[in-house]
Amino acid sequence: MALFALGDLHLAFQRPEKSMDAMGPVWVRHEEKIWKNCQELVKPEDTLVLLGDHSWGRKMSQCREDLDFIARLPGRKILLRGNHDMFWEAQKTEALNAAYRGKLFFLQNNFAVYRDYALVGTKGFTFEGPFLINRYTGEVLSWDQEAEKHAQKLVRREAIRLEDSFRKAREAGYRKFLVFLHYPPTNILEEDSVFTRMAEEYGAEQVIYAHCHGEGQFQDSILGLHNGIRYRLVSGDYLDFRPEKILD
Repeated sequence: MALFALGDLHLAFQRPEKSMDAMGPVWVRHEEKIWKNCQELVKPEDTLVLLGDHSWGRKMSQCREDLDFIARLPGRKILLRGNHDMFWEAQKTEALNAAYRGKLFFLQNNFAVYRDYALVGTKGFTFEGPFLINRYTGEVLSWDQEAEKHAQKLVRREAIRLEDSFRKAREAGYRKFLVFLHYPPTNILEEDSVFTRMAEEYGAEQVIYAHCHGEGQFQDSILGLHNGIRYRLVSGDYLDFRPEKILD
């Protein structure tokens, strides 16, 4: 039994105009890569956490084939909400879990279990600019501070959701935690955030995130060991759509 993670499937079986093929070679026929790699790596007894941006469908009628594709992947599937998952409104999580019971588990304001770990998570959020950057030194020169203030409101909302996930897991008796976020836990201006501090407060062992696309963004947040927590990026194009093993 093993735990795997992968983010940003960006499926579009019912919206072919949103095909990702034009986004670069790594995205060409990426659905076939997802299927092949999951069949190769993930066993029926394993757990696969998918970290958001599952479907380009804006409503359920436009994403059923995408969710059915995910449901047919091997293992137990746990889904996190991404910024493009318009079909998944926050208040619909319980209804989605009821509709897909036994096939998919939607992780928000709740938690999942793997061995003696609680898997907690939320979409997250972070301010992504735009930033004015010195092309020679890489120094961030300025940014839209009003937009940053608005972003902080969204960060606070997502932090409440993550706290709720942690609290429910702790009340159920769990003391070992893995944190899953769609957005990176920090942006290029930050060394820590409410999400990293919460992970440290609860003693999380790992923080796994996605959302960062293209070589220019793969280093935008924390990678590796930081304050005793291992941070992993599992964006689909970063991994070439090969799920990363998180735990045996």
